[in-house]
Formats: sequence, structure tokens, C-alpha cells
Amino acid sequence: MSDNRVVQGRMQTPESLAELIEGDGVMDAEPIEDADDDCPECGENVISVGYMPSALEFVTGYKCQECDWSDTDRD
Repeated sequence: MSDNRVVQGRMQTPESLAELIEGDGVMDAEPIEDADDDCPECGENVISVGYMPSALEFVTGYKCQECDWSDTDRD
């Protein structure tokens, strides 16, 4: 898998994708992967990235490649 992906017409690194989902800076991010789901808003592809917003938390974030929809696995 490539480390960078096009999201809403812009190339995103794992770190920049995690920041887009989180709305803030992150400490570290894993490679971007394809999620096995379609976007609930537009039906397009969803990608995922695991990241650490802080030293004590690991989050998996999900982002549609075509629209503004995003989500995390937080409770």
C-alpha cells in the first residue's frame, strides 16, 4: 500500500489524514489502509489510518475519499 492517498482531491500523508480526521495535530500515524466499508453519506471509498493523538491514546480514524464524512473508533 502506498503511504499517501488522494482525499477530496488533495494528496494526504498518514499524518495529514490523521490531523484532518482529528481536527488537531497528532504524535504518530500508521500507513493508510482501505477500509472495508463505503461512505454512509455518499457511497464512495473509505480509508482508515491508525494514529496517536496523545501518548496515552491510540485511535483508528476513517475518512471518505470524496466527501467530508469522517469517524473514529472512540466510544
